[in-house]
Amino acid sequence: EVQLQASGGGFVQPGGSLRLSCVASGFTFSDYGMTWVRQAPGKGFESVSHINSANTGDGTTTYAGSAKGRFTISRDNAKNTLYLQMNSLKPEDTAVHYCQTRVGGREYRGQGTLVTVSS
Repeated sequence: EVQLQASGGGFVQPGGSLRLSCVASGFTFSDYGMTWVRQAPGKGFESVSHINSANTGDGTTTYAGSAKGRFTISRDNAKNTLYLQMNSLKPEDTAVHYCQTRVGGREYRGQGTLVTVSS
């Protein structure tokens, strides 16, 4: 069974930093692309960043415009863990953040972690 568990959220002032983690299990983590998505209060899901598998793909990363230059996605395949380093946080980054993947034609999104940016 595919399981994804995000952690690392919290309350931070504007300009601060957080590092989110997502521990994956139930599939061969290193073979799959992984995505961070988020849902702000009252809004739909937004894709924040994606990292391809280096095993089955090219290992490249992509970012939403809102994240570019501020966030860095990475993965540790030995630990089955996905990361999102978030710097220069803004109030508009306030959202529940989730990690997501597609395995066997089905999309999985684990339990999210809340990031609140406020002064």
